[in-house]
Amino acid sequence: MKKLVLSMLLLATTGTALAAPQIITVSRFEMGKEQWAFNREEVMLTCRPGNALYAINPSTLMQYPLNEVAEQEVKAGKTNAQPISVIQADDPAHEGQKMSLGPFIARAEKLC
Repeated sequence: MKKLVLSMLLLATTGTALAAPQIITVSRFEMGKEQWAFNREEVMLTCRPGNALYAINPSTLMQYPLNEVAEQEVKAGKTNAQPISVIQADDPAHEGQKMSLGPFIARAEKLC
């Protein structure tokens, strides 16, 4: 009986761990100064169910949507987040434009 209960508990926790969204941390050093799109030294990237991609500020844990799916979740009130432009750096090569989020979206999509 103890083995059965222990097996069921192990199975339940394994299923929960597999269902949890994955998170990675990326840094300016890792991505390179030319590609770095944020005014922070590092951000966390995550993919939530439904392919909702978010950047997370590790010091405040505030979330920022990276794609339209995530933006729709924020508009619907499913997630508390701020616009990505809050932490997105200006592009020094193109005045009035922000740095590309493409490399970060690609990295976050690999977590889905």
